Amino acid sequence: MAAAAAGNGTPREEEGPSGEAAAPPPQAPTSVPGARLSRLPLARVKALVKADPDVTLAGQEAIFILARAAELFVETIAKDAYCCAQQGKRKTLQRRDLDNAIEAVDEFAFLEGTLD
Repeated sequence: MAAAAAGNGTPREEEGPSGEAAAPPPQAPTSVPGARLSRLPLARVKALVKADPDVTLAGQEAIFILARAAELFVETIAKDAYCCAQQGKRKTLQRRDLDNAIEAVDEFAFLEGTLD
């Protein structure tokens, strides 16, 4: 547990193995008016999930997790495609940048041929 600092009663940050201060624990998101946990509209994600004939029920938590996973996927592939655009000394993403990102990253192998 954290030790008290020199007599003032405030806790001191724990030190990591190298003697440096450990990172503070992650905090729960604060409820800011207008802040959204998901950038994708959950109603649209739910509609896409329900479009699958194999899905009969989808809980709100599952819809949220799918929306968040889709956001992270799009963010990841966009960053990788942007790196390909930067290699071509461009700032604008083009289809070939997505193709190059799909070919370069093993995790995107399942997408090969989908843009054809």
